[in-house]
Amino acid sequence: MVKSVCEEKSFDYLYREHISVIRNFIYYKCGDLAKAEDISQESFVRLWNKCKEVIFEKAKSYLYTVSQRLLIDQYRKDQVNLNFEKQQVSAVNHQDPHFELRTKEFRAKIEKAISDLPEGQREAFLLNRIDKYTYKEIAVLLDISETAVEKRIGKALLKLKGKIEELKNI
Repeated sequence: MVKSVCEEKSFDYLYREHISVIRNFIYYKCGDLAKAEDISQESFVRLWNKCKEVIFEKAKSYLYTVSQRLLIDQYRKDQVNLNFEKQQVSAVNHQDPHFELRTKEFRAKIEKAISDLPEGQREAFLLNRIDKYTYKEIAVLLDISETAVEKRIGKALLKLKGKIEELKNI
């Protein structure tokens, strides 16, 4: 029996399996978690609206394509600069206030260095280091060769290493 995207159980399965991956994929491209959540949700709304036209086995690639196009549309509308969401530390930290301040400044500079990477390098780097994707998985996801993934991550690491060396000297 062929699964249909229009069946509630099938759609629910697709949602549970892919929502966080799609959200992270968009987050790594734009650096805005709220925007990534909105786009990933909208991607599933569009999948539901087109459920009769989308083959179950192709739903994942459909979601990636739709989410990328929605992000491009969003960029065209508001020309948003990349800003990583600042996370607030909920636990009370009893360390030296100067140490805390230096740590926050260092984290902000590292996040800025990552956000300043070219999109392709940033994407590949974060998919590998945060989501633990292999080079092969990243190549399939981004529709590039494994060699291109290696080069992107290598260049990202070199740039970040240089930034960290600069920060150590400050």
